[in-house]
Amino acid sequence: MDAYLLIITLAAIALVIVGVSVFKWHAFISLTVASLFLALTAGLSLDKIVSAYETGVGGVLGHLVGILALGTILGKMMAESGAGMQVADFFVRKFGVKKLPWAMLFSGFIIGIPVFFEVGILIVLPLVISIQKTTKQNILLISLPVIAGLSIVHGLVPPHPGALTAISIYKANLGHVLIYSLIIAIPAAIIAGPLFAKWVHKRVVPQGEPELIRFNTNYKKLPSTGISFFIILLPVLLMVLAAVAPYMSMPKGFEKFLAFIGSPVIALLISVFAAFYFLGIRQGMDKNMLRKFSEESLIPVGSIILIIGAGGGFKQILIDSGVGDTIGQMSENLSLSPLVLAFLIAGLIRIATGSATVALTTAAGIVSPIIEHMSGVNLELLVIATGAGSLMFSHVNDAGFWMVKEYLGLTVNETFKTWTVLETLLSFVAFAGALILNAFI
Repeated sequence: MDAYLLIITLAAIALVIVGVSVFKWHAFISLTVASLFLALTAGLSLDKIVSAYETGVGGVLGHLVGILALGTILGKMMAESGAGMQVADFFVRKFGVKKLPWAMLFSGFIIGIPVFFEVGILIVLPLVISIQKTTKQNILLISLPVIAGLSIVHGLVPPHPGALTAISIYKANLGHVLIYSLIIAIPAAIIAGPLFAKWVHKRVVPQGEPELIRFNTNYKKLPSTGISFFIILLPVLLMVLAAVAPYMSMPKGFEKFLAFIGSPVIALLISVFAAFYFLGIRQGMDKNMLRKFSEESLIPVGSIILIIGAGGGFKQILIDSGVGDTIGQMSENLSLSPLVLAFLIAGLIRIATGSATVALTTAAGIVSPIIEHMSGVNLELLVIATGAGSLMFSHVNDAGFWMVKEYLGLTVNETFKTWTVLETLLSFVAFAGALILNAFI
């Protein structure tokens, strides 16, 4: 029976992969069909299948919907107001031309905190290309560090949807994940960013030229650098305050207040209103423009919400059909660390489907039932290990691969040698960081 449950679970994961890559189904449909297949073949009674799926979807999305929406609006305000460009320009001025790779790394890292990877690229790309035109340096030396900063934050650091989904599924502590992920993300970004860029730009010289893309802006003046940094870092500062509040001697009522404003949805809501005022109204935007930006930014969120929800449904089917307990017993017999298991499963799904979000959500759903009866598992580092696995070996089935290729004017071969290697470096260095921290915590 154990072997049968394992086989049908592998078949269900294969169904997700085939659905996305061969039949070109949306990941939501693939995950939903795989959930139904797993439930039926595992012998879950018909009257329980739909309720289990709905419970799983609701459990994951209950507190994520608001976070996703608010985070996207915040990113849109940064892009449209020019706040992201101000931050990038600040680092370039401070570091100078000789240390440009480091300036670009910090730009990507800071800008990437509140925005999706794709939005971050759109924010910094005009600056990257204009610097390349001015300095005549290899575009890879300037672009790869900023991409490394954006990508590692997107993969590991809350309030990004992947990390928040894994935190929700594993029931991990958000504050601890935030602190650990920043500790791990910085060295990973340095190795895969400036250090790798300095090595690879001598070996790969792009044949094509990037097109100069200018971001359409509707503002009369740019926000100040200080305000730009404040808005970007505000949600993180509020979450860090909530995380450290229990360890500081303060009145109980004030500690509860900090925990309230530091919860992701409230922290982002406060940050969005701060952005509306400082990046919008003070820059000459009217109420109609702010509403337009909000509506435009929310359209792409629907797809991500559906994928994350379906991943939650898949997880609940795994639990209710007993598959999770079976895999848990088998992995205990194999003495395989949950961190290693989560990293490998997320990596395999990422390679097969091309989606970091699908990889993270599905892997967390598979691993969470396994660890329920285990003691001594660091749930926060498990989130990071799963996130690290979801970054590895981006190739032709990943939208990010084509985005980097087209925007930087690279060939497919050049993109493999640069972007694919960069993502894999980020993945393995972050995983190594999680294992090292696990040995000490």
